[in-house]
Amino acid sequence: MRTAVITVASRARSEHLSRQRRVLAEVADDIVRVEAWLDESPPSGIPDAGTLTLHVPPGPLGLRVGEGRNRAAAAAVDAGAELLVFLDVDCLPGEELLTAYRSAAHAHPEAILAGAVTYLASVQRPETAADLPFLIRPHRARPALPARETRAATAAEYDLFWSLSFAVTPATWERIGGFHAGYEGYGAEDTDLAWTARAAGVEMRWVGGADAFHQWHPVSSPPWQHLDDILRNGATFHARWGSWPMGGWLDAFAAAGAIEQRDGVWVRTGA
Repeated sequence: MRTAVITVASRARSEHLSRQRRVLAEVADDIVRVEAWLDESPPSGIPDAGTLTLHVPPGPLGLRVGEGRNRAAAAAVDAGAELLVFLDVDCLPGEELLTAYRSAAHAHPEAILAGAVTYLASVQRPETAADLPFLIRPHRARPALPARETRAATAAEYDLFWSLSFAVTPATWERIGGFHAGYEGYGAEDTDLAWTARAAGVEMRWVGGADAFHQWHPVSSPPWQHLDDILRNGATFHARWGSWPMGGWLDAFAAAGAIEQRDGVWVRTGA
């Protein structure tokens, strides 16, 4: 099964991308590699050998992560890919990630496939694929199945979907329609994709053995630097689906007195 590995990238994550490239070269055989760069200007220097490199500049409100993935997927399909594996720039592929996704896609070609993600600590800086099996500690909020097992997600579990690591066949991707273009900057495009899949009757399956490893970087909780993006993208999601995503973060911002609800809409306090 001709497989594409798709990553959206930026200069801010160049170190993470370099490590991902090295590990991917160890675990991948014959793949279509696509990188979509989201910075204002295209990447400088010589492109990574054998990689399809795209430039998707920011929109007026921020980085266009979903659109970057959409364009990269189109390029991968044009290059003959039979399976699209989306891997966040912060993530390293486990030794069996591609094998597990391919096996699941053969058995469930009409499903969106999601593997487990381990969040690495700041002191964990694996350099080779051989380092990764010893670090597996899947995020507790998502199902983590034994290798070679899959399970259909419940309707409620579509809310748990992450675009950090997932896979679909081109036919299923076309059925979903890709990421909605209305999201710029941080937040909500993941949940929107999952809800779109659910509304279209596309099954989501948790895939055991498709482990990805999220490389450490500084974060804040809640993510104050993304507050305006979360409010704007959350409002877009609400207009589409009648519900607010990222509820935990909204509650935290509200508890801190930064936002409030007016007529069912979250806004900055005093705005």
